Amino acid sequence: MINRHTLAAPVVCAGIGLHSGERVRIVLQPASAGAGITFVRTDVTDRDNRIAARAHAVSELRLGTTICNRAGVSVATVEHLMAALAGLGVDDALIEVDGSEIPVMDGSSAPFVKLIRQVGLQSRAAPRRAIQVLKPVTVEMDERRASFLPALKPMIEVEIAFEHAAVGRQSCIFDVTPEIFSADIAGARTFGFRKDYDALLAAGLARGGSMDNAVVLDETGIANPEGLRFEDEFVRHKALDALGDLYLAGAPIIGRYAAERPGHAINNLALRTLLDDATAWKWVNMRDEARQDVALAHS
Repeated sequence: MINRHTLAAPVVCAGIGLHSGERVRIVLQPASAGAGITFVRTDVTDRDNRIAARAHAVSELRLGTTICNRAGVSVATVEHLMAALAGLGVDDALIEVDGSEIPVMDGSSAPFVKLIRQVGLQSRAAPRRAIQVLKPVTVEMDERRASFLPALKPMIEVEIAFEHAAVGRQSCIFDVTPEIFSADIAGARTFGFRKDYDALLAAGLARGGSMDNAVVLDETGIANPEGLRFEDEFVRHKALDALGDLYLAGAPIIGRYAAERPGHAINNLALRTLLDDATAWKWVNMRDEARQDVALAHS
C-alpha cells in the first residue's frame, strides 16, 4: 500500500466497554488525506472533544491504552481498534464515540476488521509515509524487554510466559500485512485469570468483562465452553495489542518489534524511546520506496 487510505463510507457499531461496563456507540468515518486517526467524544460538548491517536496522548496504560487531550477528555481501550486500522492499512479516519471507552466487542479486533471490510477502503492520491527504523533501540521494564530493530518490512515478534498450564511459554512472529493480520492475528481475544476478577472489580476495572469478550483461565484450564480460536491465542493477542499500541506512532513502522513479556506500558515506552531518538529512525515515502524496489529488481 503506497498511497494513503481511508474508509470508503461511514460504518457504525455498538457494544460494552470492557472496564466501564457501559454501552457505547462508535462511528468510523472517512477522513481527509493526512488527517491521521482522530477520536471525537460526541458526548462531550463543553470543551475540546478531539483526541489525536498519538503516543504523546497516552495517559493510562493499566490493562489497556487510554489517550487523552489537553482538555482532559479521554478515550480508553483503543488498542484493539487501532490494531485493526494498522493491520488493514487505514491511515486516516475519524472515530466518533459517545462514551469514555471503545467497546470491547468479542475481545479481539475481528469485529472491527469485519466492519471496515464491509464498507471497504478508498485510496487517496497522497503517498503513504512510514517510520523506518535505522538502528536498534531497546528498553527494559521489570522482567519485560522490547526492541525495535531495522528490517525491510513491518514485523512483530512476541514471546510470553505465564505460570499456567494452558499458557506456559508461547511465541509468534508475523509480517504486518492485511492478509496475515486478518487471518492469523485479528481474531485472537484478550484473556484474564478468574482469580484476579474480584480485585479488578474492586479497582473499578473489568466491569464489562465476561466469557463473551475474553478468554477466562481458571485453576482447571480454559473456562470458555467453546475453547480457544488458536492453540496459541494468548501470544497472538499480545501481538495484536502491540500492533495497536505501536500505531500511535501515527504511521506504519518499517522495522521489527521484538518483545519479551510485553504489555501496554512497555509497548508505549519502547515507542516513545524510538521517536525521541532522532538518529534511530527517519520518515520514508512508501511510493518512493516502491519505485526503488522496482528499479533494483530490473537492474
